[in-house]
Amino acid sequence: MNKQYNILNDPFLYLLIFFGVFPFIPLLGKYLSLGTEMLIWILYSLSFNLLLGYTGLPSFGHGAFYGIGSYVTALVYLQFINNSKNIFLPVLAASLIVGMLAYFFGFIIRKKRGIYFALITVAFSQVLYIIAFKWTEVTGGELGITRLFRGQFLGIDLNNSTRYYYFVLIIVFLGSIIIRKITLSPFGKVLKALKQNETRVQYLGYNSAKYCCYVMTISGIFAGLCGGLYCLLYGAVFADNMHWVKSGDVVIATLLGGGMTNFYGPIVGSSIFVLAREILSSVWDNWMLLYGLAFVLIILFMPTGLLGMVERIKEKKHTEQFNNNNNKKKKDLEGIAHKEENK
Repeated sequence: MNKQYNILNDPFLYLLIFFGVFPFIPLLGKYLSLGTEMLIWILYSLSFNLLLGYTGLPSFGHGAFYGIGSYVTALVYLQFINNSKNIFLPVLAASLIVGMLAYFFGFIIRKKRGIYFALITVAFSQVLYIIAFKWTEVTGGELGITRLFRGQFLGIDLNNSTRYYYFVLIIVFLGSIIIRKITLSPFGKVLKALKQNETRVQYLGYNSAKYCCYVMTISGIFAGLCGGLYCLLYGAVFADNMHWVKSGDVVIATLLGGGMTNFYGPIVGSSIFVLAREILSSVWDNWMLLYGLAFVLIILFMPTGLLGMVERIKEKKHTEQFNNNNNKKKKDLEGIAHKEENK
């Protein structure tokens, strides 16, 4: 942020206002679970975009962090909290444990890039998915873990849908601000440089492998947090959240909005994804066919996503205006020169 920062020009202000009044918007306000899930997906997509959009690491196993966060929340809640009062410990445990797992995994693959990085993350996700699906004694296997209650936070009963919505809104807003601060920090500048040219970054004295490990850890922490919030939203957790297909959903959402070119791309893309999924699935059972087709068309004709397209249109208009101003100045100068000659 520079010294001329104006909060009225900050998109976060209008996002906060929109989601702040979401429960009172006609029609939409009746679907608080949908609004809460949109918020969770916003933070989840922003955390994923630290890897893909900023560092250029194509992770296709991010759903593993999301799913493990859900399982950790459920298990800690049942074993230590026993559905009593406070949900702070389960959600905190999810973030910390997933963060440690992400650091361990990031340390292993910190030097891999491109297709190798992507394939290893897919394999990692599938291994954890199989473990969760088969380890019935701990994870519940195919039946998962159900009948969870949200309990309280600071004496506020979060079993009420509206209260839990605003609880999630506060966490997502603070988490999004932190992620934006990271992207604008010197650490974030190094991540952008790694995406552009890793060799040059290494020549400047930066340990690129270490930065990749760190960004994997940060991304994992927020993904685990989102998984925990999702678990408490529906009071259940299943192994399906760890499948590589679910990891593909966050990739689609991020690219759809334009996360490769704009910080707010994942926010737009994830919101559209959640809304489209709910609307299309209620109309047609094979809704993924339409969504997949739309995604292919966007990748072919709008590779920078929706916000990337908007930025290109703005740049084009700015260029045209600049050229028109130059042509006008040129004509004015020619007119002045012509008058001088006539004199």
